[in-house]
Amino acid sequence: MAKKKKSKSKKKLSPMLWLRRWLLRAVLAVAALIGFFILLYALVNPPTTHTMWTESSRLGTIDQKWVALEDIAPVMARSVVAAEDARFCQHWGIDVQAVRAVLDEGSQRGGSTISQQVVKNVFLWQNRSWLRKALETLITPAVEAVWSKRRIVEVYLNVAEMGEGIFGVEAAARRYFDVTPDQLSARQAALLAALLPAPKSRSAVKPSAGVKRRATQIADGAATIRADGRSACFED
Repeated sequence: MAKKKKSKSKKKLSPMLWLRRWLLRAVLAVAALIGFFILLYALVNPPTTHTMWTESSRLGTIDQKWVALEDIAPVMARSVVAAEDARFCQHWGIDVQAVRAVLDEGSQRGGSTISQQVVKNVFLWQNRSWLRKALETLITPAVEAVWSKRRIVEVYLNVAEMGEGIFGVEAAARRYFDVTPDQLSARQAALLAALLPAPKSRSAVKPSAGVKRRATQIADGAATIRADGRSACFED
């Protein structure tokens, strides 16, 4: 008797099913990679950012030196928070109230928090797109869950662009005022914070009338969030 051969028929995957599986694997791989760097950068300082890299390629060099938060004048941290995200200690990375306000006003201004800006600077890129915004919205809560508020402010102060080829508060304090970050006065800190978010078109040394007014508002805001406790999460 001839033996019946049991043939195991291998089902061929349809192209769409094959594509979906590989896309899922790619998404999981990217998520794992981002998760790894979120954990790593909670302890290790990011060596560079996409913006630093592109500006270094364009200019030939950039000025940036990492400095710990305890070596930065506290008023500098309060100033950037007052300028960019006064509710920083009260949200989990996405300020829903600020987003609603932007939508209600129909304003062109952004509703990005400091946490979102850190995610954009450290993990993503600057050009506006729906993809970047979606990734930023997904990554930000993970960063908030792993990093402390102090760490988020520390990273922000070290990677924020503060002029042509100038990144971080150390380079900005030295170049604009010839002081170290811990020596910044309240007025100097407010002027640096007033450069954001347009550091290439604003000057801290020769501020326009608009920048001066903005710096005065920031100085008042920095004093207010200190008095009412809204700076406690990054000053403890």
